[in-house]
This record gives sequence, C-alpha cells and structure tokens, in this order.
Amino acid sequence: MWIQLAVTGFLVALLPLSVVWISTDADKHRKLAWVTLFLTFDLIMFGAFTRLTDSGLGCPDWPGCYGHANPLQAHAHISEAEAAMPTGPVTVMKAWIEMIHRYLAMAVGVLIIAMLVGAWRAWRKAGKTDMRYSPAMPSVLLVFVCVQGAFGAWTVTLKLQPAIVTIHLILGMGLLGLLAWHVARQGTHDAVSPLALNLKIPAAAGLAVLAVQIALGGWVSTNYAALACSDFPLCQGKLLPEMDFDNGFTLWRHLGKTADGEYLPFPALTAIHWTHRMFAFIVFGYIAWLAFRAMKIEGLRRTGQWLLIAITTQFVLGVSTVYLSWPLALAVAHNGVAALLVLLLVMLNFKARIPLSQPSHGPAVPA
Repeated sequence: MWIQLAVTGFLVALLPLSVVWISTDADKHRKLAWVTLFLTFDLIMFGAFTRLTDSGLGCPDWPGCYGHANPLQAHAHISEAEAAMPTGPVTVMKAWIEMIHRYLAMAVGVLIIAMLVGAWRAWRKAGKTDMRYSPAMPSVLLVFVCVQGAFGAWTVTLKLQPAIVTIHLILGMGLLGLLAWHVARQGTHDAVSPLALNLKIPAAAGLAVLAVQIALGGWVSTNYAALACSDFPLCQGKLLPEMDFDNGFTLWRHLGKTADGEYLPFPALTAIHWTHRMFAFIVFGYIAWLAFRAMKIEGLRRTGQWLLIAITTQFVLGVSTVYLSWPLALAVAHNGVAALLVLLLVMLNFKARIPLSQPSHGPAVPA
C-alpha cells in the first residue's frame, strides 16, 4: 500500500513537474516555486471542500483507505459501511474526496522535495552566493509539510477532534504563506517608496490579526457552529444571545462533546459563531485601513487595491453564507478568499521590507 501511495503521489506531481520542465523560463527553480504555490492553494481549497462535505472520515484509517491505496480497491469495505449507515461519514463519494485530498497533499510534498534538491544544485552551482537558491527555506518547507502531514493523519485517527483539525487548517495557511514568501524572493520588484517602511509593523499586525480570524473560522467549521446564528447582524434576534464560552472554547475535547464527555450545548456553538463574527468586524476594519494606507505608497498601490477587494469580498461572502444558510460553494469560496488574503498580506509584508533597488533576476512581480 505504501509503495502504491508513493507512486500515486508522484504521478499527481508529475503534471506540475512537467509544466516546469517544458517551460521556456530559464529559472526552473523560480518556476517550480510558483507551481508549488499554486498547487498548495488548490490543496487548501480542496481541503475546505473535504471538510465542508463531511468527507474527513470518508476513509476512516490513514494513510490508505481500509488498508488499500485507493477507494476502488476498498470498494467492498466502503459499500458495507455505507449500507450499514447511509448518512454516516463513510460513502463512496466521501472516500474519493478524502483520498484525492491526500493525493494532492502527497504531490505538494513531492514538489517541495524537488524544490529542495533543485535549490541545493543551484546553490552549489552559484558558488553559494545567490541567496535565491539558498536551501534554507525549502528545508523549512519540507519540515513544515511533514508536520502538516502528521496533523492530517491525526485528524483521521483522532476522529476529527476540533483542536487537531483547526491546527491542520492553520498549518496549511502557514505553509501557503511560507511558500508565498519564498516565491517573492525569487523575482525582482518595482521600486518601493521609503514610506513603505512605515508599514512594516502595521503589515505584520495585519497578518497576525488575519491568523487569529482564520483560527476562529476553523473553530467554527470544525465544531459545526456555522448555523448557530442564522440571522445578521443580530444572532438569534439578539445582540448578545445566550452563550457558553467555557465549553465552546475548551480546546481539548472530542467533536460535539464537552471536556466531561457530555454533548456540547447549543449556547457553546453560539459562542463560537458569535466570537468569529464579532472579530470579523475588527479584521475588516483593520485590513481595509491597511489597504488604504498601502494604496497611497508608490510600489504598493496594486497590492493595496487587491487587498481591499479581497477583504470586501470576504466580508460579503461571510454575510451571504449566513443569509443563504451556508451553501457549499460560498463556504468553499470563503476559505479560498482567506487563503488569498494570506498571500496578499505576505506580499505586502515582503515589499515593506525590500530595499529600494536590488539585482535583477527574473520578471518583476506586480506591486
């Protein structure tokens, strides 16, 4: 099974690797970094789809499916489980969704290994002087993706324990951010006004605020608290509905249960949803303010514009999911725009720290 899974992961990675290989771009390392970033973004989107379709236990073991490398080989076991519990966590469709997610994750791992190998070769060829090819960041990425894989395994073996699933989401966004920083180092950038230095701390704070909100959003999703407040801007017709913060924010507990093993009360779900919603106003206000500031600085205008568009879109999607009772497409898009905000804020942080001039190596990255 392990060999079959490794071969499957390599075959999935073969397409993006082929794109890099046949590319006319002379800098294959930069091209590979971009392709890996793109596939990681796709993985986060598909991970959201997996979580929101309740497919996380579509294959209740790890790394395979009932001891097999794919659901086709495990079809008899899956069909038996589905027949015993038709609305349960195991169905043929959910098993395929879960395994495709795992295949994509393995492919990202293969691409990062390829990036590390390529970095070492380019680093030595350049006489260990060109920092773009330093293997330090690819090494960090490899460790990071291994840790992420471990939490993916625990997500299954610990039966979707909310704390584990939320950390899995945060690590996925963290991997995306690290890849974005690595990609940003590979190209040249438009000249940035010295005023950008004034955004170093606000931009870092913006990324921290977004990270907290992503964690809160993950906590909502993993506790199935999305529909705890079905109206907006009030919650259950009240500004302050009945809430149970103690049970809602007890981190180490089983899904749907309190720390004492009792069923999680509805006011706990309300507290989880309400906290995410209230903090969203802070996030929207702060990032919108940050975007407007960036738009006034030469070299950061386009980044600020895209940041403003993204945070506005995210706010609208959040409100729409409440009014429309959390439709799957909008919920997945909500996760996708959160990932886009991570990319934009990482770029803003990077550009607020780069020198006014730097050696040319590759096409400029838009501001």
